[in-house]
Amino acid sequence: MKRYLLSALFNLGFIYANAAASAPAKQFYELVIYHLKDQSQEKQIDQYLSAAFLPAAHRHGIKTVGVFKSMGIDTAIDKKIYVLLTYSSLTEFHQISKQLGGDKELLAQGKDFLEAAFDHPAYSRKESILMESFSGMPVLRKPQFSNAKNERVYELRSYESASDQLYLNKLRMFNDGNEMAIFDRIGSQAVFYGDVLAGSHMPNLMYMTTYENMKSRDEHWKAFSSDPEWKKLSAMPVYQHNVSKSVIEFLVPAAYSDF
Repeated sequence: MKRYLLSALFNLGFIYANAAASAPAKQFYELVIYHLKDQSQEKQIDQYLSAAFLPAAHRHGIKTVGVFKSMGIDTAIDKKIYVLLTYSSLTEFHQISKQLGGDKELLAQGKDFLEAAFDHPAYSRKESILMESFSGMPVLRKPQFSNAKNERVYELRSYESASDQLYLNKLRMFNDGNEMAIFDRIGSQAVFYGDVLAGSHMPNLMYMTTYENMKSRDEHWKAFSSDPEWKKLSAMPVYQHNVSKSVIEFLVPAAYSDF
C-alpha cells in the first residue's frame, strides 16, 4: 500500500511538472509613451522609430514592436505615440535596454532625435510603464486582419483601483473569473493583458483589444455588455468596487508598426 501511494504521488508530480513545463512562460511588456506638442515632433519621432529604433530592436531580439498613435492626433490636445515592447523576462528587459543604449548603428541613425537641442526637443515628455502578462493570457497575440492598417482601432484601457487588495481582486476577476474568456468568445482580439509593475497610476492594470474599425469596436462592446456571463460576473458581490477609475484611449497603428 505504501509503495502504491509513493508511486501514485510520483506520477502525479510528474504530470504536474509536465503541465507546468508545457505552459507558456509569462512575458513582460514595456509601454513607452511620447507626449508631443506639434506635427514637427511627430515627424521627428516617426523618423527615429522607423529608421533607427525598430531595426535596432529587431537586431537585439525583439521580433514584434507595436507603434500606435492617438486617434485624431492632429487635433488632440495631448498628442501621444505609444511603443509596445515585449520581453521574455526582466533580465532580458535589462539586457536589451543596455544593448540598445550602446548600439552604434542606433546612435548614428537616431542622432537627430537622441541629441535634440534643449530649445528644440523631440518630445514634450516621455513615460515608461512596465507590466507582467496575466496568467490567463501569458503571451502577446498579434491581431489578424485583412483590412488596411489605418482603418483599424486599438483600444487601450487602464483600470485603477482604490487599494492594493481591490486591485488584486480585479486581477482575479480577469483570471479566475474568466473575464478574458468573454472577450475571446465575442470575437474581440486581445493583444495583451498587463499587471502594471511600475508606472504613474498604480495600482492598475492595462490591456489592449483591437478591431477592424470603430463600427466593429462598438458592436463588440455592445455584445460584451449584454453578454449573460459578463452580467453574472459583474454582479457577483465578491467583485464589487474593484475599479475606481478607468481610462480609455483609442489608437491607430503607425504605418511602420509591426502590427
